[in-house]
Amino acid sequence: MNIYRVAPDDDINLSDWDPNDKSKFDGNKITAQKRLEELNYELEALQELLYAEHKYRVLVVLQAMDTGGKDGTIRHVFEGVNPQGVKVASFKVPTREELDHDYLWRVHKQTPGKGEIVIFNRSHYEDVLVVRVHKLVPKETWALRYEQINEFERLLYEEGTKILKFFLHIDLKEQKERLQARLDDPNKQWKFSLGDLKERKLWPEYTEAYEDVLRKTSTKWAPWYIVPANRKWYRNLVVASIMVDALKRLDMSYPQPEDDLSQVDIE
Repeated sequence: MNIYRVAPDDDINLSDWDPNDKSKFDGNKITAQKRLEELNYELEALQELLYAEHKYRVLVVLQAMDTGGKDGTIRHVFEGVNPQGVKVASFKVPTREELDHDYLWRVHKQTPGKGEIVIFNRSHYEDVLVVRVHKLVPKETWALRYEQINEFERLLYEEGTKILKFFLHIDLKEQKERLQARLDDPNKQWKFSLGDLKERKLWPEYTEAYEDVLRKTSTKWAPWYIVPANRKWYRNLVVASIMVDALKRLDMSYPQPEDDLSQVDIE
């Protein structure tokens, strides 16, 4: 899945990345579901190993345009994984206390401990996305944050955190269809907000902001992956495949028992 990985300092233009791509899987949606079940099983076993070894930390960052599928990715990719070792952190409008600190203060508190996987459903990148698009702080403030974020993530990496960042890439037409589906379904209308339509009008501004994020903050220690996300089943396969591969490359092993168990006889 390295075709979706953004190399450091790549000149990213999202129009060059096809959100309908499915080139890394030859099957159909039904066979994709079977493959996802296999990946879920592998991820479950790897998460248990991560938790038992208690050496590494894993941080997963999910970013997307509205309706991009962050919740669905979490639900389907991490299905069956022991919740004891997986946490989801979401970042809403900052509280008064959070605003009294630097913008990374509330983020650092949510990063994973040893043996944990933490998923950021939105993240510190909102401070160079929403903040930029809505002009909540001056450009001279948010422009400094790319390098600050890189160094923050380098610190996490050097302290033993594996960082995987996914931009779930949909197009404007797909977003319209997903918003309409929410509006038409009484059981999903709670997810619809008139504010979504206001944000939709800012699509070009958000696209430009995301291109800068992908260009300036995909590093060797914390790479971005641009995941084709118009097809939900393919999105799930890509994220799950990258997760499984990354955890396998940690070369983990179960710890040896503290006691000599060779003579234990349970009566």
